[in-house]
Amino acid sequence: MSDAALPAPAIPPADKLGARALRGLLASPKATLAAIVCVLLLAAAVAAPWLAPQNPYDLAALDIMDSKLPPGAESMDGTRFWLGTDGQGRDMLSAMLYGLRTSLFVGVFAGLVALAVGTTLGLAAAFFGGRVDSLIMRLVDLMLGFPTLLVALMLLALLGQGTGKVIFALVLVQWAMFARAVRGAALVEKNKDYMEAAVMLGLSRPRILFGHLLPNCLSPLIVIGTLQVANAISAEATLSFLGIGLPITQPSLGLLIANGYQVLLAGLYWMSVYPGLLLLALVFSINIVGDRLREVLNPRLAER
Repeated sequence: MSDAALPAPAIPPADKLGARALRGLLASPKATLAAIVCVLLLAAAVAAPWLAPQNPYDLAALDIMDSKLPPGAESMDGTRFWLGTDGQGRDMLSAMLYGLRTSLFVGVFAGLVALAVGTTLGLAAAFFGGRVDSLIMRLVDLMLGFPTLLVALMLLALLGQGTGKVIFALVLVQWAMFARAVRGAALVEKNKDYMEAAVMLGLSRPRILFGHLLPNCLSPLIVIGTLQVANAISAEATLSFLGIGLPITQPSLGLLIANGYQVLLAGLYWMSVYPGLLLLALVFSINIVGDRLREVLNPRLAER
């Protein structure tokens, strides 16, 4: 049976939803500026191998004589370090670009995986109900009942350091937020005409869940997904700062801040302050965009 026989979903198509979100962002100067910052930082992270003056993790390119140089200082060969160097002689600008690249990769990838897992379980809980709903929601309540960082700390203490392990820990503590939001939105749509028609026509359950029910839950997913990416970046930075996140061979902004914090009282402020400001700008701008999207895509707030 063709989908043309089904009543049209109540929510606007994805392209119209995206257009509404874009118009809402552009209507707010603060949100527009935050979105521009996000795009610029993302572009800088992607282009880090070409933008960075040096590969800060290539031992052959480092000179210990260039260690702990202040911002604007020159090396023996005339190379200028605009943001100074760290204790190993690495250019701080290059280290920050590569650290930004790592932090964004971990945060975005963990957010996407958590979104996929949480969305699937949330849709299943709303659609099947009964024992399936009860089991999934008890797991959600259990995960949301513990502090996120505490669970991640316990997991990484057992698993050890590594990019994949950090992503796994972040996914485990974030999927429940997506599941609860999607379940709430799906319960509203479950008994509408187009859903009942899809069931009566005998469509497969995956087709009903992901082809008809999921498109009506996009609004909360976009908002929560944006905010959870910022939370994942912050959590990864905290874990790396504590020394149980990413290994030193794959440093992120959190690890750069941790390295600079050890010499902060010696007056070498640039090693921790500059990466800290970059992390602050990244997380702050993502949160502003997420808050604005919440205002635009939430029907009640949009009416106000």
